[in-house]
Amino acid sequence: MTPPEPLPVRRSVDHGVARLLPDVDRARAWLLTVDEAPQSYVDLDAPTHLEFEYTRRMGHALDLAADEGAALDVVHLGGGALTLPRYLAATRPGSRQDVVEADRGLAALVDEVLPPVPGAAVHVEDARAWLERAAAGRADVLVADVFGGSSVPGHLTTTGYAREAARVLRPGGLYLANLADSAPFAFLGAQLATLGTAFAHLALLAEPAVLRGRRFGNVVVLASTVPLPTGGLARRCAQDAFPARLVEERDAIGALRGSARPVRDGESTPSPLPPGGTFHVG
Repeated sequence: MTPPEPLPVRRSVDHGVARLLPDVDRARAWLLTVDEAPQSYVDLDAPTHLEFEYTRRMGHALDLAADEGAALDVVHLGGGALTLPRYLAATRPGSRQDVVEADRGLAALVDEVLPPVPGAAVHVEDARAWLERAAAGRADVLVADVFGGSSVPGHLTTTGYAREAARVLRPGGLYLANLADSAPFAFLGAQLATLGTAFAHLALLAEPAVLRGRRFGNVVVLASTVPLPTGGLARRCAQDAFPARLVEERDAIGALRGSARPVRDGESTPSPLPPGGTFHVG
């Protein structure tokens, strides 16, 4: 007997209405949305399949963070449907992962409908509060993909937050963040200035149309206290169905930063909201 097709699941969560929608084209694949905005996509039969372009770019960076297949200790700020933790469990077996998700209702929904990730512990807590309690030097990689609704919370955009992120990383560790902005890049510039107070080396990945100011979109930022593992990253991202450009030269990063100043605690605001319909599932 053919098993019944999975049904959509709808649930009120802390920050809106979440839906887990089965993909009719891929068995055991799910799209997670909150208030109609896509949050995560997972294929339980193929966890290395990364549907969203920005997650593929983060996946490439994670692939190059250490020798192929080597286990890593990774902290994820923002959980969603655990797309990247599932990816790392498949590509780097034995990795120890901590996932911090502030939305208790969302974490409960994902735990109820989707299977757990081997080697991953989920902590339902504010990302910065958890980070401030974490031991120094506990992670090889810190992945930040935190959106309260459709914007990054202000308290995760400051120099105090950047210091905590750097403290939790081991020497030479990689900070990897998903941000979103559009020209004239006031938010992105301020974030580059802010992260530059804690990390000596910065790079970013984005679609050329975003960098040219033609539209709002995701920007993946990489940061470290040592030179970044970007060898091969530009080629991988350029070969994607939605190619991205790697920006790592100091002058180019400086041009995007412009005259922006680091954001201090008490001065922060959330990231800009996307224009209506930019990230939306009807």
